[in-house]
Amino acid sequence: MTWGSLLILAGLLAVLSGGMLLQTYLGPAAPAASWPEGERVWVVDPGHGGEDGGAVSVTGVPESQINLAIAKRLDALLGFYGENSYLMREEDISLHDPEAKTLREKKVSDLHNRAQLVGELEGAVLVSIHQNTFPQSKYHGTQVFFAPTQGSQALAETCQQAIHTSLQPDNSRQAKPIADNVYLMNHVDCPAVLVECGFLSNPEEEAMLRQEDYQTKLAAVLAQVCLSS
Repeated sequence: MTWGSLLILAGLLAVLSGGMLLQTYLGPAAPAASWPEGERVWVVDPGHGGEDGGAVSVTGVPESQINLAIAKRLDALLGFYGENSYLMREEDISLHDPEAKTLREKKVSDLHNRAQLVGELEGAVLVSIHQNTFPQSKYHGTQVFFAPTQGSQALAETCQQAIHTSLQPDNSRQAKPIADNVYLMNHVDCPAVLVECGFLSNPEEEAMLRQEDYQTKLAAVLAQVCLSS
């Protein structure tokens, strides 16, 4: 699948969305039982959600909402091309157990549930969507991190290179191993990458990350990598 054809599709999806967030065109994520045994399943994880909004942008937008917007577009593109795709959440909600009461309990429960879900999907490949932030506003650019599992580094490096080639020619960042304290990425056994799409602390990049057409372009680049992997 060529980058050009993906961009054409991305533009079409943006028009058909009527300016609203895309729903997965195939409908809600299918249960694991519906996928043939042994097939790859792209698990698209919009980081954070609900009370845990993650970082807050310079204009007050929670990270969780931008993560979801990009993840929905990636899920739609993968589905259009016949890839098995599971969207971890379709609303700005936390995936915690009902028994969790405090914010800390909800965050812990949410992460445990995401890790368990990934572990239960045969053939899973995790793509976790996040946004970055930093006290200094000058930093910008997508950076991809990889889990300590087989296949993760190669996938992250391909994603990073695709971002540089197709969308951010001035981005010289390199794919890096994920920190030990990132729970989900260190508690899965499958290939997994975490994509920090940009810096919410950078006014220019934050403005782009809120734009639906740029969200679609980011999703298209990641979809291109998934389809060619």
